Amino acid sequence: MVFAAVASAAASPLPAFSLTKSPCMSDGLAKEHTQSAMVSLPSSHKWRMVIAYDGTKFAGWQYQQSPPTIQCLIEDALTRATKLCRKELCLVGASRTDAGVHAWGQVAHFVTPFMFDSLDTLHAALNGLLPQEIRVREISPVQPQFHARFSTTSKTYHYKIYNHAIMDPFRCLFAYHSTYKLNPVVMREAAAYFVGKHDFTSFANAAHNDRLGNPVKEIFCLDIVETVINYAQCKQSTISRKYTSKLHLQGAVLQLEVEGSGFLFRQVRNMVALLLQIGREALPADVVPQIISARDRKELAKVALSAPPHGLCLMSVNYNSDILEPPQGCPPSSFGRTHSVSKCKLPFY
Repeated sequence: MVFAAVASAAASPLPAFSLTKSPCMSDGLAKEHTQSAMVSLPSSHKWRMVIAYDGTKFAGWQYQQSPPTIQCLIEDALTRATKLCRKELCLVGASRTDAGVHAWGQVAHFVTPFMFDSLDTLHAALNGLLPQEIRVREISPVQPQFHARFSTTSKTYHYKIYNHAIMDPFRCLFAYHSTYKLNPVVMREAAAYFVGKHDFTSFANAAHNDRLGNPVKEIFCLDIVETVINYAQCKQSTISRKYTSKLHLQGAVLQLEVEGSGFLFRQVRNMVALLLQIGREALPADVVPQIISARDRKELAKVALSAPPHGLCLMSVNYNSDILEPPQGCPPSSFGRTHSVSKCKLPFY
């Protein structure tokens, strides 16, 4: 089977893999696959993907065709690469990130009725078909009982805050800009109240109670890491006409790192919003347990609005190691292929 054309014209042709006939295939295509070296297997096979994306211009993860979502684009790439229908692939993501939210370690699984000879070929094809804002970092075979969403043990999110009078334009898509001077000491004091098992109803958006589920979640850790950034101002000497650098400004990036058993709709962004108010010293740190115990979203709404989505990034989705053990007879995991040139083909200049 020949893959759909990869976006880069300079890329070398991708080797083919084969599969058993599915309802989406024509008879001619099925005959072509039957003649290949692939052994057809009656059972289905499950595959895990680790995905990174810049969520700026996408309408979140959850499937919808317009405006485009991450799941929709990945399903389209999988359909073109495998010639399977959407219903056959059964793509499921671990976290339904909102519009504008980024990910470094989103996890998803999909199913095929056939075994791959090599996952490197599929991996290269998917990244060639996807827009550059979405990358598949890893593809691995997994046990049939693995489920990207329901097998999770914890998830880790980071929220970045750029704390300076002037926003760094190179960070504006991935960090929230706070012009208020934040106090990380009192923010850490307040963050400690979130750790543990609590009913987080107060931090779930009231307009989406259909997605609330069990409001009791456990926060394993919530750290606030401060990174100081130095800026150099360049000045030109009137005598030598040379540029010299002088330390001029100093800013800081606050990164809120939270790991929990699971999170309610917009829970992390609402937690960040309250910590921002505390960091501005507009509220005391002990307001956190008061709002948690209220179990009412309106109590939080009185003092804080939800933090913007672009500062949030899903860093990792964690599982027990035994559920990630690959089944016997499966190809090795793919982490992407690197290319090397044995002989320079261009003249030196």
